[in-house]
Amino acid sequence: MEIKNRFSGKVIFSDVSAAHLAGADLRAADLSNADLSDTDLSAAHLSDADLRDADLRRADLSRADLRRADLSGADLSGANLRDADLSRADLSGAHLSDADLRGADLRGANLRDADLSGADLRGADLRVANLRGANLRDANLYAADLGGANLRDANLAGADLGGANLYAADLRGAKISRMQSENIVRGLGMFVYP
Repeated sequence: MEIKNRFSGKVIFSDVSAAHLAGADLRAADLSNADLSDTDLSAAHLSDADLRDADLRRADLSRADLRRADLSGADLSGANLRDADLSRADLSGAHLSDADLRGADLRGANLRDADLSGADLRGADLRVANLRGANLRDANLYAADLGGANLRDANLAGADLGGANLYAADLRGAKISRMQSENIVRGLGMFVYP
């Protein structure tokens, strides 16, 4: 498989064996529709990369730089994205079920209609992220920062919102359970009195 820069057309890598691309410089690479499942991309530089509809199941993207990357429609089920920088990335319609996103930077990311069911987002920074219509069922959002995030019509049923910051988050139409309501009220900086 040949990997090219999507802006210049210049070949970045000509032979990618299933792989080990840890720390690789893949900035602005065209990896759309690529099969990168089970690939080690830890600490890789993927800012501005085109990863639309890529297969990244179980890939190791821990500490990867994915700023402004286009991951729309990509399958990241079970992927390791711990401490990855996904700020302003497009993850609309992406499949992130059971992904490890602990400590990930998702500020301003577009996660509209993304499947994050069962994902681990403990301590993730999701400030001003677009999560409209996202499926966060049974996700772990403990101590996540969702300040100013758009969670309209999102499914939060069964999600752990303990210690999460929800200040100025838009929760209109979001699906939550009665048991979650107290954590949401606390996350909005309010108190519940008996």
